[in-house]
Amino acid sequence: MAKRGGFPGGMPGNMNNLMKQAQRMQRKLEEGQKALSEKEFKATAGGGAVEVILTGEKTVKSVKISPEAADPEEVEMLEEMLITALNDAMEQINKESEALMGGGLGGMPF
Repeated sequence: MAKRGGFPGGMPGNMNNLMKQAQRMQRKLEEGQKALSEKEFKATAGGGAVEVILTGEKTVKSVKISPEAADPEEVEMLEEMLITALNDAMEQINKESEALMGGGLGGMPF
């Protein structure tokens, strides 16, 4: 006689394994996010005239401008260099985050 309402011999064990695997994945993602938030990303523009450092949480930690880059007649160019450097640092964070998330989910049997 066939059993009703489930898979014979092993569904509870498989469910437990899935839950354990999900918990491991969650811990791995949390550890990765913490590591990312503690990391710093540095980018430069204008041949090093402008340097920015951001945290993994996408917060600007510092901006350094070379004295040679601060010519009052060059303010617009300085602003463009800042934007370029900041965007470069943000892109580094995005790539690291994608690699982290991709690695964390790569082993899931979907």
